[in-house]
Amino acid sequence: PTQVDLRGLTPDTILQMLQPEGAQRILRDVDELSTLHNVSYHVLAGSLSPRKKFLAVGLASVRRPRGFYLPATLQSLFSQSTEEELQEMVVVVHLADTDPGWNVRVALSIAQKFARHILLGRLLLIHAPHELYPTLEGLKRNFNDPEERVRFRSKQNVDYAFLLDFAANLSSYYLMIEDDVWCARSFLTAIRKALASQEGSNWATLEFSKLGYIGKLYHSSDLPRLARFLLLFYQEMPCDWLLVHFRHLLTQKDVIRFKPSLFQHMGLYSSFQGTVNRLEDDDFQADALDLPDNPPASLYSSMAVFEHYEPLKAYSSAEGYFWGKDPAAGSVFSIVFQQPAHVSRVRVLTGSEERRGDFLRAGVLELGRRRRRDGRDCSTYIPVGTFEKGTLDRRGLERGISGPVECVRIRVTRAQSEWLIIRSIDIWTTAGT
Repeated sequence: PTQVDLRGLTPDTILQMLQPEGAQRILRDVDELSTLHNVSYHVLAGSLSPRKKFLAVGLASVRRPRGFYLPATLQSLFSQSTEEELQEMVVVVHLADTDPGWNVRVALSIAQKFARHILLGRLLLIHAPHELYPTLEGLKRNFNDPEERVRFRSKQNVDYAFLLDFAANLSSYYLMIEDDVWCARSFLTAIRKALASQEGSNWATLEFSKLGYIGKLYHSSDLPRLARFLLLFYQEMPCDWLLVHFRHLLTQKDVIRFKPSLFQHMGLYSSFQGTVNRLEDDDFQADALDLPDNPPASLYSSMAVFEHYEPLKAYSSAEGYFWGKDPAAGSVFSIVFQQPAHVSRVRVLTGSEERRGDFLRAGVLELGRRRRRDGRDCSTYIPVGTFEKGTLDRRGLERGISGPVECVRIRVTRAQSEWLIIRSIDIWTTAGT
């Protein structure tokens, strides 16, 4: 690894070292919105890579009344990634405080701590001059928000707009996070896996956390439009609400969120007035390499489906779960793979926080072969596990069953008066031999 010793150097010297000639001011033309036309960004540290990366990770940071989490967030981004993953990633931090002195001091501190990543083109620290911002006075007080909160969230929208505009050509995909998050190990590899599962679909936003702006993935080609959108409506509502409207405008009706979450909120104090903010994502899992594969499949259930809680919601990244009426002995929930798969592990969670009683009281998991002609089931099944308190997690299945299987089935073994919620079904596979 490259070793860099910046001790004893003056701040100006350090920042000069980390700013290759010509990288101080970046001009970018964005059509249709004068605010984003010929924006002069100050690159406080780092340089643009000549090669477009796979993923740009963007975050904006301002001075907080209490707490400062940016160094820990950057440390998590870099330490939770392998060297190969880091080569495909660039992190862009928009230091967006109205105090230029704070921005420079933070840039210097970050440049010293993460000098290697800056010199290798993996970290950029930028600033959009405050004079480029639209007015933050006399804004509309939608939702009866206090004037200070309206000013804060409106500026935040503009902070993100400039960040998105800057990052538009750095990578194929853009990941939005905040400056106070932990990352799962190998989150980039997990995102690659998620993208592969969406191949051929016209998605606008993929979500890897259920919190705020954390873990939202975009096509970089959509960033100029998203930046203009945030600027056009900067004073109307908070950024996370605008992101939902943007997704709808790009005709993605449903949330596509992957579980477990790859990012966790770490900050205790909000960047707005330093209020305590204990938000946590209970779907977060620290090791992204352990994500399930869930091969492409068709899903069927012999139970009547309640409203829109279809079987697919238990198996896919779509928000929600399966909710079946009146489970009887012999009722089944079947997963029929498009291609035979070598299944190594299956985990099924039933019930939910809201409906704790609607879990599977008695049932078995079965692996099936010899898919029937109608494609809705298999002819022969082997039981491989029993549900305990509504949960099943069986590993090492490939050791007990040789060769691939075509179906995975949940079978109810005793009638229950409560309906059945299947919250999630996760399947891991191994390469065939």
